[in-house]
Amino acid sequence: MKIIDTHCDALLKMHQSKRQNFSKSTLPFNNSPELNTNLGFLKKGDVKVQFFAIFIMPDIPMEEKWQHALEQIDIFYTEILGKNPEMKHIKRWQDIKELKDEEIGAVLSLEGADAFGNDLAKLRLLYRLGVLSIGLTWNNANLCADGVGESRGAGLTEFGKEVVKLNNERGVLTDVSHLSIKAFWDVIELAKYPIASHSNAYALCENPRNLNDEQIKAMFERNGMIDVVFWPPFITHEGQNATIDDLIRHIDYMCELGGVKNIGFGSDFDGISTFITDLEDASKYQNLINELLKHFSEEEVKGFAYRNFINRYVNVIE
Repeated sequence: MKIIDTHCDALLKMHQSKRQNFSKSTLPFNNSPELNTNLGFLKKGDVKVQFFAIFIMPDIPMEEKWQHALEQIDIFYTEILGKNPEMKHIKRWQDIKELKDEEIGAVLSLEGADAFGNDLAKLRLLYRLGVLSIGLTWNNANLCADGVGESRGAGLTEFGKEVVKLNNERGVLTDVSHLSIKAFWDVIELAKYPIASHSNAYALCENPRNLNDEQIKAMFERNGMIDVVFWPPFITHEGQNATIDDLIRHIDYMCELGGVKNIGFGSDFDGISTFITDLEDASKYQNLINELLKHFSEEEVKGFAYRNFINRYVNVIE
């Protein structure tokens, strides 16, 4: 069964490898065993569309963040698209419908507005370079909003509201994963196309990165997707030990809250260091599908895997 995965950090891992090794080359996307989402793994797992996040580590000085973002975008174009003809850049949502059987769609996303600071010219350039989903923060605060790790817990700034409005105009998703609770509600009020690219249910695992029941219901009411994340500390209280059944409990719980047509997958592969048993990289995706089919109908599982995303965004955004 084909898969749409709305979050991975392969660009960060490839970028760090290149910088740390002072090398002109980076991890080979086609077969590097260090990448959970290399091309071979995506093919084996039947991943049809993979989102690739631009993420700048919080310890990078502000004056260097834009350069780091550009370097990750360059890796996306040269190493992922340029060297692997099977990988097709999704520049508009309708491109997903036009993928051939042997092709895999690659979506460029941004995790944290730190990269463009308060410069809308940079943001507009990111749109032109193909960014189709923007998470306003990581865990810390920036000029758009507070993240979930910021004790102040403030909402969107006026600049952050402007970014959401620009996303709306361009059919770009606004990602609520990592936002403070107040910023989440500000986005819900403004965003035409909200998404939680990699979040689970707080009621089952009380991690501040997860969404509470009111947030989950609001996402569903706004026809937004919540894509479950595979990072064990967001799945179980034990943290390091999680099974596929543990992840399915989050899916089942959100279905009970009315989300059977609004749930998908956002693995966070290449950004996580521990894994769900039998779901250690993208090649293992069908293990998850097979277990889901024991609990849900085939049509429901197809929804989680790819159809919900198609129906919520691809069929809606022109």
